[in-house]
Amino acid sequence: MALIVQKFGGTSVADKECLLRVAKIITDTYKNGNNVVVVVSAQGDTTNKLIEKSKEINKNPSKRELDVLLSAGEQISSSLLSMMIESLGFPVISLTGWQAGFRTDSNYTTARIKKIHPERLKKELDARKIIIVAGFQGLNRYDDITTFGRGGSDTTAVALAVELKADLCQIYTDVTGVFTTDPKKIGTAVKLDEISYEEMLELASLGAKVLHSRSVELAQKYNINVEVLSSKVCEKGTVVKEVKNMEKMIVKGVSIIDYIAKISIIGIKDTPGIEFKIFSFLSQKKINVDIILQTKELDGTKNIHMTVPLEESEDAYKIIKENLSLFDARDLTMNNQVSKLSIVGSGMQSNPGVASKMFESLFEHGIGIEMISTSEIKISVLINRKDGLKSLKVVHDAFIQ
Repeated sequence: MALIVQKFGGTSVADKECLLRVAKIITDTYKNGNNVVVVVSAQGDTTNKLIEKSKEINKNPSKRELDVLLSAGEQISSSLLSMMIESLGFPVISLTGWQAGFRTDSNYTTARIKKIHPERLKKELDARKIIIVAGFQGLNRYDDITTFGRGGSDTTAVALAVELKADLCQIYTDVTGVFTTDPKKIGTAVKLDEISYEEMLELASLGAKVLHSRSVELAQKYNINVEVLSSKVCEKGTVVKEVKNMEKMIVKGVSIIDYIAKISIIGIKDTPGIEFKIFSFLSQKKINVDIILQTKELDGTKNIHMTVPLEESEDAYKIIKENLSLFDARDLTMNNQVSKLSIVGSGMQSNPGVASKMFESLFEHGIGIEMISTSEIKISVLINRKDGLKSLKVVHDAFIQ
């Protein structure tokens, strides 16, 4: 008897019709002789609506109270889905995150799982019940409700697969798998049969919204295969796994992030520790810095260029501006009209000329590059935001046939 963990996102449980479709997927899995543990997200845009309601009452609510409110969305989904499965005549029970044994740290709204106490889960499985768990939530050491942040239900599902030693973890979404790029933007996007953990992690961090990056990290750490598939179309999905014999694709994915800004600190005196000074100020304010590039001028000064999320760019600019004299810098500029275009693929490690091909495709279409960042399996470039969709298409066409 296999144990299968299934996770269904918000669009998969959005209404009565969707709930019935999902209930049939779950009960079919159960009828095939499997134990089934299900994780659900809040229905549709429930989380956004709850956030809006909180702001009507208090524009700056405490994170603790926000977690109490937001956790309700997943609990509604889990109970409604359980009722639907009950109506089909199957044994089922819904559990909150804490009833399922999730214990977390005390970082409200961005909590991390510390431990899962699986006794209740094992008891219900021994009774051959289908278990529906409210995703993205747990309890901290004060017995306060915590949530895991956007995409946290994916992490709930993978964590349960690890704890229960599941045979498979399936993540059901509104797409049929992982594609070479966003199929809603580029019609020629190709669905992948499999993708490595490393490639999926890079794509998740670069804007691909199929899987939450923390869930992929967890799956990689414990070698849990994760299948991404659709709750609306019955077809094989994409398996995220440790892939040793990669299919012959040099580039597995092309992605773009629009909401970033480039900040440049110009004419910094070359003194030891200046980088630490600059980035410690940003770290204290929890500013998330992505690409960092340092260049040296003929006069001995240096320039530091960095990218930050657009929503944090004004804060980052203000912090640096206030301390510009402390950094012995001459000037500060910000460009909030840029996008980050990236290609990802483990095949890049053994295939020279990938960067050249990417740059050539952009050059041929008159698209300029402002910054370049690379790793073993990734190349990212900053471009003008107005060229975003065009650049995504031409680079995708260059690599994905």
